Amino acid sequence: MEPNRRLIIAAILPVILGLILAHGCKESEKPAITPAKPATAAMPTVPLGLPLVPVPVDNPMTAEKIELGKMLYFDKRLSKNNDIACATCHDPTLAWTEHEATSKGMHGQRGDRNSPTVINAAYMPVQFWDGRAASLEEQALGPIQNPIEMGNTMDACLDTLSKIPEYQKRFKAVFGSEKLTDKGVAQAIAAFERTVLSGNSPYDKFKAGQQNALTEAQKRGMDIFMDKGQCSTCHSPPTFSNGNYYNAGVGGNKDPGRKKVTKRDADAGKFRVPALREVANTHPYFHDGSAAKLEDAVKPMASGGIDNPNLSSMLKSVRDAKLTDQDIKDLVVFLGALSGEFPKTEPPALPQ
Repeated sequence: MEPNRRLIIAAILPVILGLILAHGCKESEKPAITPAKPATAAMPTVPLGLPLVPVPVDNPMTAEKIELGKMLYFDKRLSKNNDIACATCHDPTLAWTEHEATSKGMHGQRGDRNSPTVINAAYMPVQFWDGRAASLEEQALGPIQNPIEMGNTMDACLDTLSKIPEYQKRFKAVFGSEKLTDKGVAQAIAAFERTVLSGNSPYDKFKAGQQNALTEAQKRGMDIFMDKGQCSTCHSPPTFSNGNYYNAGVGGNKDPGRKKVTKRDADAGKFRVPALREVANTHPYFHDGSAAKLEDAVKPMASGGIDNPNLSSMLKSVRDAKLTDQDIKDLVVFLGALSGEFPKTEPPALPQ
């Protein structure tokens, strides 16, 4: 293939992905973000089934930046009491989340939402359950300053890290200045998180032509997921999320969800559609962690959600599909086929 043609394809693939992710059910607002062109340096290896990783033009990927972000991700000194890191609630050994309904933060306080996995977050057009962060960079700074989570201020965090000569040296190498900034911290962590990908699953191998990659039950579940159950309308490949927001009635609408961001009554109880790759390994489920097992999460969704005045219309149409108990079992088995290969990153040696 000619060099110029390769460059054109590399440039348009992330845009195509953005269109796929933004295409969803009519009633939900569309993410107002267009994925940027990918950088040319230190791009992560993309496993089978995933497109190129969208990378902001103002935060190109470099090996040095990724390594710095990795250190910051595991460094508990970002928190006020030096006891909580990003990796505490998004543990690489637990599929980059934790098996807790909600996370324990400062002074044992617990938040009211489940910690989503970092896996494939690079493809999501917005971050957090309510979409309040427009990028991984913006998301990275939120927990540091949340009084329930890491309980710090950015000024105090930067003051602590700035006293570590190795961090000064690494910021100089990555950003051209020894001065640590909140923007630099955010960009480094986000660059590292863009390397946390999962693909090459049995589903991906089947789609690539390996007919025996799925069991018969998984094939039945896939057919239900893609057609009869209409699950793929909102949980659309390749990430198995369209990035939009819906009200499924989970939690009795005690949490305002998207409304907390938009202030619109129509968004009450709506949450971002979770991506489903590695879903068999990221229990418990839903924004409040109220479903302990995967089948506990599939049943109410396959039944069309939980009745409430703001129930999303797409859930009502799923109800009309009248999925059977066997259909639900097959769906659960299929979702297991979305587990593939993801990095189980070991904590790095941190600068002292």
